[in-house]
This record gives sequence, structure tokens and C-alpha cells, in this order.
Amino acid sequence: MKLIEFPNEKKYTTTLAGRTLVVETGKMAGLANGSCLVRYGDTVVLVTATASKSPREGIDFFPLSVDFEERLYSVGRIPGSFMRREGRPSEKAILASRLIDRPIRPLFPKDMRNDVAIAATVMSIENDNLPEIVAMIGASVALSISDIPWGGPIAGVVVGYVDGKYVINPTSAEREKSQMHVTVAGTKDKIAMIEAGADQIPEDVMLGGILAAHEEIKKLAAFIETIKNEIGLAKSSYQSSEVSQEIYEDIKAYALDHMKECLDTDDKKIRDERLEVLSADITEHFAEKYPDSSKAFGECLYKLQKYVVRRWLLDEGKRVDGRSLDDVRPLGSEVGVLPRTHGSGIFTRGQTQVLTVVTLGTMRDSQELDTIYEEENKRYMHHYNFPSYSVGEARPTRSPGRREIGHGALAERALEPVIPSVEEFPYSLRLVSEVLSSNGSTSQGSVCGSTLALMDAGVPIKAPVAGISCGLVTEGDRYITFTDIQGLEDFFGDMDFKVAGTKKGITAIQVDIKIDGLTPEIIKDAFERTRVARYQILDDVMLKCIPAPRAELSAYAPKMIRIMIDPDKIREVIGKGGSVIQKITADTNTKIDIEDDGSVCIAAINQEDGERARKIIEAITKDPKIGDIFEGKVTRIMTFGAFVEFAPGKEGMIHISKLENHRVAKVEDVLKVGDTTWVKIIEIDEKGRINLSRKDAMEEIAAKKSPQE
Repeated sequence: MKLIEFPNEKKYTTTLAGRTLVVETGKMAGLANGSCLVRYGDTVVLVTATASKSPREGIDFFPLSVDFEERLYSVGRIPGSFMRREGRPSEKAILASRLIDRPIRPLFPKDMRNDVAIAATVMSIENDNLPEIVAMIGASVALSISDIPWGGPIAGVVVGYVDGKYVINPTSAEREKSQMHVTVAGTKDKIAMIEAGADQIPEDVMLGGILAAHEEIKKLAAFIETIKNEIGLAKSSYQSSEVSQEIYEDIKAYALDHMKECLDTDDKKIRDERLEVLSADITEHFAEKYPDSSKAFGECLYKLQKYVVRRWLLDEGKRVDGRSLDDVRPLGSEVGVLPRTHGSGIFTRGQTQVLTVVTLGTMRDSQELDTIYEEENKRYMHHYNFPSYSVGEARPTRSPGRREIGHGALAERALEPVIPSVEEFPYSLRLVSEVLSSNGSTSQGSVCGSTLALMDAGVPIKAPVAGISCGLVTEGDRYITFTDIQGLEDFFGDMDFKVAGTKKGITAIQVDIKIDGLTPEIIKDAFERTRVARYQILDDVMLKCIPAPRAELSAYAPKMIRIMIDPDKIREVIGKGGSVIQKITADTNTKIDIEDDGSVCIAAINQEDGERARKIIEAITKDPKIGDIFEGKVTRIMTFGAFVEFAPGKEGMIHISKLENHRVAKVEDVLKVGDTTWVKIIEIDEKGRINLSRKDAMEEIAAKKSPQE
């Protein structure tokens, strides 16, 4: 038997943030166009890049797919699903896929239509070394050494801010203390992607962190370039989908002025109607001249729109809706729009409109997670829905796609720093943003709508958050940035730079670009534009609508009471098989959550029910003392007195002489089995038997209600 050999096996090593990074090639996944195994500490990810040999027919986009494949064996766990295998990607996996997709996509040829698939399979995880960063580096290596046309390499790192210092790829312990978590990707020359969550970080501190990350990215890009130069394959040719320049120039000469008339309006609906008419006119006019090229007419129309929008911005500083470069579209805010929900708010910016609804629940309503990450549950959830009617289209509703999940996560990150702690506000929170109308930057509209809804719900947020987007158009060394991009400026521009934050600082960033990268000057401009617009949105609209969180929760929200008990008493509160706690919740119409540390959270629709449950739990966990007063239930009647259960499993006896402040002939004249009554502990004998007094309890309660002068 002959043992297999791997003559092309190679291993490359570098250091990243003081830890060893190893790239292994030539041994695994040999049939892919490019593959590598990347080790960063004990985190191991296999990344492959594969391309189809021919273009996909009938599409007008580049078909790139990126899949971040979580394997629970990587953390030594068996999946919790019924099938005991991984199913659809988790939200974290989808976000990691998007994180890799965004910096690599702009570096593929714009006219390529071959399918390209990136698969990053997470095989082992050490919590100090995040697998998505390892996967991003692996994707860059796999593409760089493959024959797939691509203009990389890129690289990425995470930058944190701990004790006033920037930390590259912070460890798990450092991430706990860090004031920001910023993922930055780029080439050796420019920054290609930013994804950030931060605790109200000032713009200059954020910019410093991004630039510090780019210094590390330059080193990684040079490392990958070395691998590419040594073992990289020659890039293959591909069939271009670029439309005929002759046809485009012909259509441009015929329709340029008409196109300008179509686009020169602030109403998306009117613009779309005009473009439909122009499209029909072009098809009719050129059908005879170019009988076999009718499919190219739509692409030419798209290119002509892009030409007009970009020329107006670069040459005239003109926008399609007539705004100046720093103008925000007309704004509107409204709260309390839905009567039975716990909180609601509508935010409108031009023809972008988002309704957010808040639902408050118990900690039992927190989302349980079954992923490769340390986080096991989420108390605060934000979901984003983008129905087809929001863009005037008729399509059936489907489950949330990657875009919806990404936008929901962005809004969640933006608001997370201002959500009160569970000690301050013992609720789980679910926010749902419904996009009612879309014409640019709905994700940031959902941030604003969510702030309104939280304040309407009475959630004591630390500060209101607003979000806005900045656009970019470039030409060589020339560039122009502008505030509050609408749909066309997003489609035909080079950047969608989304920033959310409070008056104090940034809470979230997401940057999508269509060019090879951004310079520090562009990023600085975007920060300044979004800061000014954020303040304007907060001061002029949102805080005039609702200046602070409501003092009281909705009547329909559960009322929470939080107490601490001795952890050793938890068993008594729960009872055998849960019998005690089930009885308490049934009798008081409440939900009760008990943590291992003895914290008890009681949820009730009305405060009175919650207080009754609290008193019962305190009675169970409190060691009885002489002088304590309880409300109990009569369990037995004897000739000499009545037995009363004043707490589950705790019983005492009222002697007939202690029933009333006058002589009682028969116990039944005062109490019957099943009656509830107030009792006071007056004696605990040497055997632990408890003697009670009804008359003393009633006298003391009456005295408290009518105090003597």
C-alpha cells in the first residue's frame, strides 16, 4: 500500500496581536479553486473559494455567495435541535457571512457573471480568537492564491478600546471591558469595511481606532501578498457581461435630456413612472436598429441613470431631489400610535418611514442561543421587516433574508448601549421595526423609530439615539460626500456610511462601499456630516415629539417586582416537582423567574397580584418570628381553635380565645375551613410549634390604618 503524499503542502506563519497566525495550503479541499486552513491560537477555520467555469445566464449582477458554516463540534457541543445536527445558519453566522462579503465583493470585476462561492467552515474555537476574523483572512488567502479574477488581498481585525488604549483583536476578557467593538477590513492602501458597536464613543476616538486597525491590516495584507506571489495561480479569463459601448452611446445621445427630466424630482413614485415611459420609448426607438440586443437596453438605461446622478453631484453639487449636500429630508415623529402595545413610534424621513413596536416580557422570554459563541441568551432583541409594499412591489412575504437580519442587528447594536441593566429594569425587550416605505437608509430610520418606541414604552434608556447615512461619489482623486442618501444615491453612489449615536458619541457604524476603499479624509468627512445630522434629528424632531421616557409603563405591560431570597430557600419556593411555585403563579396570576443566586423576578399584569406573590414568597423564605403578621388560609377547625397555613408548608394554631376581642362560643362562629384571615405570631414553643392570634393581628392592622393622634 502506498501512502498518500501532499507535495504542494505549504505552511506560512506570522504574528497578529501577539498571537501566532498560521496559514496551511496544498493539503485540504484540493478540488476547490483556492483553499486554506487558518489557525489562530486554537481557532481553526477551513476556507474555500470556488467559481463556475461559465457565467450564469439571465442575470444583471455578480453572483457571489459567502457562507460562514458553524459547526458545534468546534466547541464540543451536540446541537440542541430534534435532528441533532446543524440546520439553517444562526443570526451570528449570517452576520459573519455579511462581514466577509462586504470587503471582498467590490474587488471582483464588475462585469463578471460567473458564480463564486466562499465557504468558511469553523472547525475549532478558542474564545480569545474570533472565528469570523480568521475566516475573513482565510477568504482573502483562498481568493488570492486561486485563479479566480480578484483584486485583493484584503485583511481584517477587530479593535477594542480598554482603559483608554486601543487593543487589536481583544481577548474574551478584554472584550468584556472594551468600550467599543469595531471590525475593520481593508487593503494595504484603503479601508474597505467598518462594522462597529460602541458605548457612546466620540468621533475622534473612533477614527483613531479605525486607523490603528488599518496599520495591522497593512501588515496582514503584505503577509498574504507574499503567499500569493509564491504559490498563487494565474488569474483566468472570463466572459464579460459589459454592454456594447456603441449601443450605450447611441442611447445616451438619444435619451440623456429625457433622463434628466425623469430624475429631477423628489418623489420616487413619479420618478419610477417617468422611467417606465422612457424605457418603453427607448425599446420602441431602437428595436429595429438593434433587433438582437433588446436585453442590453435595460442595462444601458441603468448606466445612463448612474451617469446623470454622478455628474450632477460631481460637477454641479446637485441632487436629484434638489437638496443641498448637507440637507436632511423632511422629518416626522409620532408615538403611541398603537393602543394595546407596550410602546410604539413612527419615524419618517422623506419617503422612508419606519414603525417600531416594543414588547416587554419577563426574563424567561429572553432568546436562547445554540451557537458556537459564548453568549447563551439575549435579553434585548431587535427584528427588522422589509415587506415588498414598502418599495411599491407585489411579492409574497418570505422569511427574513440576510439583509433584514443585518439591518436588525445594526439597529440592535445602536441601541444596546442605552438599554438599562436588568437590575434597573428587570424586563426582556423585543423591538420590531416595520418598514412602511423605503427610499434610502431604512436601517437608520429604524434606529430613530426604536428610540421613540422605547421612550413611549417608559423604558428608562440612558440617552436617545438617532441614526443617519452619508453618501459618496468619487472620480479619480476627486470625491464628494453628502448627507442622508436616498435610494438612487445609494444605488449609483460609492458608499453607504451609516452612523448611529447619542449626543455623547457613536453607538454603531456600518459601512458598505462599491469601490476599492476609503481614505481617512473621507471617513472623517462622513463622521462630521453624520454627527451634525444626528444632533439635528434629535433636537428638531424626536425630542420635540417625546422629550423623555414616560414615567409609567403601559397598562398592558407586565409589572415587575424584583426581590432577593436566600439561595438555600429556593427549593422551598419551588416545591416538590414545582408544586409550590405553580400554585403561587396560579393563585396570583403571575409569572415568576428564580435565578441560582436567589434573585426572584415576579411579573404581573397588575401591581396588586405581584405584591400578593411577593408576600407569599417572603413568607416561605422568611424564618417566622414572634410579632410577624401574615395573611393565611384556614385548613382545619378544632373545638379549641383553628389551624391556619400562613405560608406554603408553614402552619400555626389560633386558640379560640385569640379569635376575637370578646368571648367566642364556637370557632365556627368566626372562621370556616377555606377562609382567609390575618394572623400574628405570638409564640413559638421549644418544639417549633407556632401559636397565632387573629385578634392581635386585626387590632394592629386597624391601628396602622387609623393612627392615633
